[in-house]
Amino acid sequence: MRLLLVEDDNHVAAALSAVLARHGFQVTHARNGEEALRALLPGEDDPFSVVLLDLGLPDQDGFEVCGRIRKLTSTPVIMVTARADVRSRIHGLNLGADDYVVKPYDPMELLARIHAVSRRTVPADGAADEHPDESAGPLLIGPVSIELSTRQVRVDGAVVSLTRKEFDLLALLAKRPGVVFRREQIISDVWRTSWEGTGRTLEVHVASLRSKLRMPALIETVRGVGYRLVAPAA
Repeated sequence: MRLLLVEDDNHVAAALSAVLARHGFQVTHARNGEEALRALLPGEDDPFSVVLLDLGLPDQDGFEVCGRIRKLTSTPVIMVTARADVRSRIHGLNLGADDYVVKPYDPMELLARIHAVSRRTVPADGAADEHPDESAGPLLIGPVSIELSTRQVRVDGAVVSLTRKEFDLLALLAKRPGVVFRREQIISDVWRTSWEGTGRTLEVHVASLRSKLRMPALIETVRGVGYRLVAPAA
């Protein structure tokens, strides 16, 4: 598996590259945003499976780099940064990052997240890794329309842009509105892992969905259990 590591600290990059190499990764190190973008341009090499992106880069902010990466490729991006505030997490996910890891982290945690995002990569042709019944109509939850075959979400007729995980999470809840989904079940179905550390990422994705759909009450938190989708009152 080829991995692009975008990190300006050579000592950090060397240590992490050594760990990744021991676990079978072929690592390419980019020291700034422009090097990373050049490395992601189509070429003769096999495409990268994952990008690890630090946000504190010397030439441009990592958020800007993430946005530019998304215009080039659908390769999964994991932001790796010391910025731990929820606003930064949500901003990164809204820009198209697939996951967000806060420094300092355990290397095994990072490896688990790398494997998780690589398992759910959407093929290059843009087709979903699931195969929903294209003959079925959209899921309708109040003003929200969820088209599984095209992975398109509309609110009051206006298209809402969601990341892959945001769509998968919303679709899962919308298939059984009113039913409480346990956190463990959501993590298993959407992230395809049982690793407990993914729970924080789940919370960030729920917050991002509430913000993008502009319907904070649509996804209800059931304390100590999980989440459910609540259809708006007619």
